[in-house]
Amino acid sequence: MDNLKQGQGTLELIINRRTVRSYNQKQLTQKEIDTIIHGAMRAPTAGNLMLYTILQVTDQELKDKLAITCDNQPHIAKAPLILIFLADMQRWWDYFKICKTEELCNDLGEVFETPKEADLLLACCDALIAAQNAVIVAEALGIGSCYIGDIMENIEIHRKMFNLPQWVFPITMICFGYPKGTKEKIPLQPRFPQKFIKFLNKYKRLDEQDFQEMFLNFKRSYDIKKAENIGQKVYFAKMAADYTKEMRRSVRVAIRDWINSENNGGKCND
Repeated sequence: MDNLKQGQGTLELIINRRTVRSYNQKQLTQKEIDTIIHGAMRAPTAGNLMLYTILQVTDQELKDKLAITCDNQPHIAKAPLILIFLADMQRWWDYFKICKTEELCNDLGEVFETPKEADLLLACCDALIAAQNAVIVAEALGIGSCYIGDIMENIEIHRKMFNLPQWVFPITMICFGYPKGTKEKIPLQPRFPQKFIKFLNKYKRLDEQDFQEMFLNFKRSYDIKKAENIGQKVYFAKMAADYTKEMRRSVRVAIRDWINSENNGGKCND
């Protein structure tokens, strides 16, 4: 059988996936939840270290609070399944402590390093790859999903809500549930033409003509009265939005605390 034909079902799932924010009342079975998490845990991972933790949120009070702290999105509280994907270096450094690794470094005259910025990025990659695996598995089961990047906001609040230590960062959250109504009625969002996204060997910066062609079929509209073109609308709707400013603030706090080697015991500054 032709490889392309053999993989057609998987390709269809990926190409036709929609974000689902409205869920019917059908609850996910434990087998379905376990299958989604198992799929996530089979994702590629740096050095097979699995630098992430998956946090399932079942407490309705926590869901209700997340609907507020994650930029006021009511559908979060109604999601049958919520998984938070945490970039996690804490687990390994706790194990290194148990194994007296710092003491061995001292005996050898070597510096015992605590996690740094590169470790955070690597752990974020691990967590996001696992998250996308979970999304594809859910799609295969007929279960819809919605990424919530806003979990990166309000870092102080989310730390307290979920008992997050120093070297754990909530990089993304996903809501899962069976779609309310027919999923195919949800518009399939267009993507930019491939020639503006994929280059050969070297990065290419786009000129004005490239951008004009790239945005020919851009259908999203933003009600920004002061903006005169798409670029201005996107900037004020996304890059200069209040939630973006809060996300930037929270991430700065998280990175500051992550690389603060004086934070003994894996505790964070509040």
